[in-house]
Amino acid sequence: MDSAIPTIHLVDDDDDLRHALAQGLELEGLSVSVYDSAESVLDHIGRDDYGVMVTDIRMPGDDGMTLLKKVLAIDATYPVILITGHGDIQLAVEAMRGGAYDFIEKPFPVSRLSTVIERALEKRRLVLENRSLRNELDQRHDLTQRLVGRSAQIVRLRGQIAAVADADADVLIVGETGAGKEVVARALHDYGPRAKGNFVAINCAALPADIFESELFGHESGAFTGAQKQRIGKLEHAHGGTIFLDEIESMPLDLQAKLLRAIEQRTIERLGSNRIIPLDVRFVAATKFDLEREGARGTFRSDLYYRLNVITLTIPPLRERKDDIPLLFFHLARDARARYRREIPEIDHHLESELIAHDWPGNVRELRNYAERFVLGMWHGFDAEAPRGEGQDPTLSERVAAFEKAAIEAELARHGGALKPVYEALGISRKGLYDKIKRLGISYEAQ
Repeated sequence: MDSAIPTIHLVDDDDDLRHALAQGLELEGLSVSVYDSAESVLDHIGRDDYGVMVTDIRMPGDDGMTLLKKVLAIDATYPVILITGHGDIQLAVEAMRGGAYDFIEKPFPVSRLSTVIERALEKRRLVLENRSLRNELDQRHDLTQRLVGRSAQIVRLRGQIAAVADADADVLIVGETGAGKEVVARALHDYGPRAKGNFVAINCAALPADIFESELFGHESGAFTGAQKQRIGKLEHAHGGTIFLDEIESMPLDLQAKLLRAIEQRTIERLGSNRIIPLDVRFVAATKFDLEREGARGTFRSDLYYRLNVITLTIPPLRERKDDIPLLFFHLARDARARYRREIPEIDHHLESELIAHDWPGNVRELRNYAERFVLGMWHGFDAEAPRGEGQDPTLSERVAAFEKAAIEAELARHGGALKPVYEALGISRKGLYDKIKRLGISYEAQ
């Protein structure tokens, strides 16, 4: 992306104006492709195209407004700049509402058009970079990227997933809240023979009891009051894929019996129907409880537990793999960077120590929240959040922060706000200086 040369697609049926604009833009250092009609340019526009469309509104055949709609149908974020005559201003304003990037009224100097194009290219560059980063995150299939860590527990868990993913056996995942049970379930699906099928996740705790059976098994039209049309249930929708039953301990006991029958016989019947439907799915269930103990208490069916417990994968809580926390925190911060388009602030040894010392009762979910706050500049460590009692001595981190702030402010004053001599004098990088100025709340006038 950084090395790509952007292309300006210039469309105008006026030969003299088209060539004059192309020559002027090329003198401004831009690469220009010219077209005399809207129809001739569309084959050169794509979702990965690093470029800008500049088009006249009034043209024979497809006019600029029609071309705008066709370009945005290819990529809704593609920047289109309209060239308008005086009588087309209202039309151009409507085009802006319809997704055009900007319009420029004739007559205009080429330098003005060039300025608008440069802004549009910067926006396009950010869109493509963000799209690329998102695709990179979406396409990660390496287990070490999904289950980050070097501890013996997480290495063992990755090995277990790799060993059983293609076995197609039913699996029970046990782990605390926020430990990553769905991440493990998705890995089992993606690495197994059902990867091209649907992955259907059901949170058993979130479904109201009165619609649970219909959601799971589906129903026929007229099966009950309000059932106006046939509905395909979640189990049937997962045919050929994986059904993930999260918080399965919350499933009502009467439905547990029906689920057990579906698992054992691999068939279902929709509500209101006697037709038996074959079921080709892999069942993966997850719980934060000891289901064997719940079975002894009568709150969970023991026969369902033993049927699900063909293979059990246990996810260790973060407090049992402390050494993984800094690495996982940085991994989550990188995800946040791609999502929020922010740089990751400096992660120093003091922050790492705080991360390791924390118990993380919410596990990876809690850690993710703090990583996102950190990237957004809303969190700088637990010490920064802790309330200070009146007259209480400052902590070591507060003393260090005060010293850093005083030193940076002194250097800024000495160099008149110029940043280069400041970060050189302090022996840190330019980015490091920016991060500290932001974190410490230092005010300065950029030079």
